[in-house]
Amino acid sequence: MTTSSRLPASRLPAVALVAVMLMWSSSFVVIRSVGEHVSPAAMAEGRLVAASIVLIGWWTWRFRGRLLATVPRGTTLALVIAYGALWFALYTVLVNAAEQHLDAGTTALLVNIAPIVVAVLAGVVLREGFPPLLMVGIAVSFAGAAVIALSGPGRHDRIGIALAIAAALMYGISVVAQKVVLRQTDPLTATALGCFVGALVLAPYVPRLIVELSASPASSTVGVVYLGLAPTAAGFLLWAYALAHMPASLTISSSYAVPALSIAQSWVFLGEVPSAAGLIGGVLCLAGVAIARITPRRRASSADGRVVDAVAGDPDTVGQKAM
Repeated sequence: MTTSSRLPASRLPAVALVAVMLMWSSSFVVIRSVGEHVSPAAMAEGRLVAASIVLIGWWTWRFRGRLLATVPRGTTLALVIAYGALWFALYTVLVNAAEQHLDAGTTALLVNIAPIVVAVLAGVVLREGFPPLLMVGIAVSFAGAAVIALSGPGRHDRIGIALAIAAALMYGISVVAQKVVLRQTDPLTATALGCFVGALVLAPYVPRLIVELSASPASSTVGVVYLGLAPTAAGFLLWAYALAHMPASLTISSSYAVPALSIAQSWVFLGEVPSAAGLIGGVLCLAGVAIARITPRRRASSADGRVVDAVAGDPDTVGQKAM
């Protein structure tokens, strides 16, 4: 009886992880759908406002009585503001804009080259250098991006590809910044404040959001709220829970399922499937990421290398995905 009574609890982290993957992958599909009626910046602001209400509310309740003591200061606060603006705000706008030109699956494939960006930044900023496998991974991933870019007109628009790669760049820069913040601040505070900063940055788009939603079908409003409550707020919190209770390598490796799930959901709900060249290019992008990430595990003993390990699933890095 003891064993059987523990089984449900032992499965909860895995169930949470599956939920996270489904929510993050669905975000690309919902963005594509809502994007027909709501502009990229307005959609991003609606998503961040909904997420901020949940995350700030949770943060306030969690640290009631000592809230001010949890607020970072100095350089740490500056970094929170930086990734709040670059990641939560600009990244989200760029992904939304990319899906004005690309199908959901292709966008998901391109955005997931972000771990390579982090590895490159670690090589430059932390002077870790550029191991051979990292260079091979970079070459393979960007060969994949080139295949997608050259696969023809239509949805595989070069502007969309540039926007998706720029989003991956913002994500990579922000992960490194957040990693530094998490050495001084708890994950919930780092995530909630970053999301709130993003909402403040895009606050000028609130009037446009209201106008566009009022002229859109109710499904658009539901979609924007869903993006804030599910992939952003619930996604971050469930990711943190899964990461705390499962092997880090297994947890982070699950993110490879996001593009595949996005393609499947895009096919079912939107009737969109990337072209054969787009799929080949996407597989190359993910293969390059896998190759590049072999090196950090071998260098786990390096103290500074832990920033790269954040992408490989360092347990104290939470919310490092912003789907």
